[in-house]
Amino acid sequence: MNPLLLFVFVLAIFLGLELITKVPSQLHTPLMSGSNAISGITIVGAIVAAGEGGLLATVLGTIAVTAATVNVIGGYLVTERMLGMFKRGKDA
Repeated sequence: MNPLLLFVFVLAIFLGLELITKVPSQLHTPLMSGSNAISGITIVGAIVAAGEGGLLATVLGTIAVTAATVNVIGGYLVTERMLGMFKRGKDA
């Protein structure tokens, strides 16, 4: 496995944990809806890592693709629900 890919993977874990722990809960939903494009880029990077070769790269890449896909789908569902709260009712 390429040491640079492993370094980028470990760095992404640390940066992601730092970012998530610093965001207040009131800002989580708006930031989550805005981060779907970034998660799409993560999916592309994970696919590249999974195809890089070797068993470890394939396993880690597959886990990353799964996690990023869940994040994208969850982000869109939360955004849709949040936007639904602002729609007017039939009586208005």
